[in-house]
Amino acid sequence: MSQKETLAKDSLVIKQAKLVFLGESSVGKSSIILRFASNIFQENKEPTVGAAFMTQKCRLEDKIIKFEIWDTAGQERFHSLAQMYYRNAHVAVVVYDVTNMDSFNRAKSWIKELNNQANSNIIIALLGNKIDLSRRQVSTEIAKNYALEFGLLFYEISARKDHGIREVFTKIGTNTLFENLILKREKIIIFF
Repeated sequence: MSQKETLAKDSLVIKQAKLVFLGESSVGKSSIILRFASNIFQENKEPTVGAAFMTQKCRLEDKIIKFEIWDTAGQERFHSLAQMYYRNAHVAVVVYDVTNMDSFNRAKSWIKELNNQANSNIIIALLGNKIDLSRRQVSTEIAKNYALEFGLLFYEISARKDHGIREVFTKIGTNTLFENLILKREKIIIFF
């Protein structure tokens, strides 16, 4: 095998993608991100103040996606800062707690705001968290129908039980719209 063929075989495309997590306080945004990035769950996680930033790489077939993840605070006093984080984002992940109907209604407000103020090509994912709990107030059917009506990606997960976390990021990374959106940011990295 020639050196050129070896380099082509061992090279992967690296794509960077900015994700912003939005939603009410205590819906589990930080727990989802921490589970994805570090595979840990903290039972009594302190609320995020302002915003937090984390990166995590995810290998998908012949590419690696470097997710630049912004975790925004859910408290109302930080709401005005959110636009600064979702501006230029490739994906907005709007999280709600399946045991809290108010958090779902607030998620709908976030989606309305994104549709009115974010980039027109932003991908929006609606994410129901805490499916491991029994006091469900938001049915899968209601949330799924809402997502279909507004053209959103939709997932239900449990950060505590590590159910569906990696699959969400994998599905975002392999989404055709997402692929087209980050196409311009490709760079080739050679691994030896």
